[in-house]
Parts: sequence; structure tokens; C-alpha cells
Amino acid sequence: MTEAADKNHLTPDLKLVAWEITKRCNLFCDHCRAAATDANYEGELPTEECFRLIDSILEVGKPILILTGGEPLLRSDIFQIGKYATERGLRVVLGTNGTLITSEVAAAMKEVPISRIGVSIDFPIPKLQDEFRGKVGAFEAAVAGVQEARRAGVDVQINSTITKMNAPHLDGLLNLALDLGAVALHPFMLVPTGRGKDLAEVELLPQEHEQILNWIYDKQLQFGNRISFKPTDAPHYMRITLQRQKESAKGVTGRPSTLDSATRGCLAGVGFCFISHVGRIQGCGYLNVEAGNVRSESFPKIWADSPLFTELRDLSNLKGKCGVCEYRRPCGGCRARAYEATGDYLEAEPYCMYQPVARRGSRPACKV
Repeated sequence: MTEAADKNHLTPDLKLVAWEITKRCNLFCDHCRAAATDANYEGELPTEECFRLIDSILEVGKPILILTGGEPLLRSDIFQIGKYATERGLRVVLGTNGTLITSEVAAAMKEVPISRIGVSIDFPIPKLQDEFRGKVGAFEAAVAGVQEARRAGVDVQINSTITKMNAPHLDGLLNLALDLGAVALHPFMLVPTGRGKDLAEVELLPQEHEQILNWIYDKQLQFGNRISFKPTDAPHYMRITLQRQKESAKGVTGRPSTLDSATRGCLAGVGFCFISHVGRIQGCGYLNVEAGNVRSESFPKIWADSPLFTELRDLSNLKGKCGVCEYRRPCGGCRARAYEATGDYLEAEPYCMYQPVARRGSRPACKV
């Protein structure tokens, strides 16, 4: 979108939808944004209602549909829902902890077809992974699940939530991803929601964010097309990328993929939205502010007219240093992290250490 489009609140193209198809989970992870447990949650959208929601999404566009949870493989109709979506032209991916993937499950994923699965592994050391995920054997089961998916011909990416606890193990996680034949490593920078609020003491400092995002950039240059990297909940990676490219005249040469491409840092309400297990629409899973509910309004209406999304799409609404930053268009700051830190999702990203030119007493640079 142009600046004029921002101000006129034109509806942007919908690129990605993450759908919490169930809140139930067989693990009890320390960082879980949903604070999920292995229990049945009331109000989940039944199969036919899921089909209608997919039809409604198609009225807006053809985004990549991420079926997630909780643990989506706990839904007995997960592959029916995935098949319905793919038959209507959507690309479907699955976010899973990997522990329930048997050879039969992997074959069913291939049959849908699920384009890619994102498997959550936060430590390359079994004991640490099991402790973080709240279940003995979680590491071994996740690795076995990845191997089954790979044997079935399903692409795998490794998702890792990064805190002070596992930041020292980033090289080990990368080596594990390479050994498992993963096509991508997606580091998720912790947003303290749900049970993640209890991890405040191990949340990364702004300078640690900066170091890790530069590590990601360096590794992408090093490995090129062998594996791709996409930091999530770290919109200032876009700023770092632009800075590094200007310094070295080198671009990231990672695997070209619609899953890995990024047009803007924070996509909440811009090219991305989240659907909860009860039909609640949010800018993302970590931004706990409701844009609407598909049980009371149509998905196209919520996407086009939600006051929340209208605010998020107008960059002139951003406050603090984000509002005057010359990188506000490619970055945008993490709206969820701002909301958790201040109660205002339009406030400045609290974990970015960059000081805009306008805050240095100089004339602002041209917008990127």
C-alpha cells in the first residue's frame, strides 16, 4: 500500500491466515500464547461451520491458510478441513508440535496435500526440549514426526521460540534443522502472552534481539538456498536487513517462497489475521484484541471494516519512536508486544533499540 492508501484505509490483500482450529493440546509448553491444555474446549467451530468459513475467506482472496492450535492433529476432521480448503485453491500448511505424526498421519498430510508443516522444536537437547514442552519424550517424538513427514514427501520447517534460555543453542537448532532436512528455520521472538507471561525473566533484551536478528541475516547469507530463515514477531528484522544491505551491497539469497517472503515486518491486520477456535478474529495470535467474530459478522466485512484493522493499516496512528521512524513502513513495530507492554497496540515497539533519525535531532530521512 502507498501512504495515501494507508490514510484512506483501503483494504489490503490478504496473504496469510492463521487459524487456531482447536485450542486443545497434548503438551503443556511454557510459552503457550493460548495457555492450552489437553482438555476439550467448548465452542469450537464444527466441521460444516469450518467449511463455510473457508468459503467466506475465499470471498476476500486466496491466502495461505495455516491450520494451527493448540495441536491441530487432535481434531479428527483436520484432514477433511484441509482437503476442503485445497480443493478450493488454497495453499494449506500445518503448525504442529510434531509428536503425533505417525507414518499414517504423514501419508494423510501428503494426500490433502499439506504444502508444509511447521514443527515446534526449541532446544536441540532432548532434556531441555522436554522440560520446556512439559512432557518427557517430546523431543524424541517431534524428531520422529519430522522424519515421518519427510519420508512422506512433506516439506518441514522448524519453529523455535527464542528466549534467553535457548539463545545460546541457536547454532545447535540450526544444525538440527539441517540434519532433519528442514527447508526453513523460523525463530519466533517471544511475545509474553498466555503462559508466556511467566517467562518475563528470560525474555530477550533489545540488544539481544538485535544480535540474534543479525545472526539470522548472517546465516541466511552463509547458507543461501540450502535453508531459509524467517524471524517471526520481529518486524525490526526488516530494518536490519535494509541496513545490512546498504552497508554491504549484498542481499539475502534465501530460498524464494511465498511462505518465506515478507513485504512488511508487522502484518497484523495488513496482510495477515488470526482466527481463534471460537471464530474470534485478531490481527495476530499474540495481539489479544478482537476485530470481530465470524459467528456474528462475515469474514469479508471484518477484514474490510474492522475498526482495529482500520487503525493498524494507517501508519500515521503509530506513536512514540515508531511514529517518526524512517523504517516504519517496512517494519511497523510489533503491535502485540507494544500492547502487552503498554496496553496500547499503537505504541512504540518496546524491544527495538534503534533510534530514528528524527529522534537524533536531525532531519528525518526519506521513507523507505
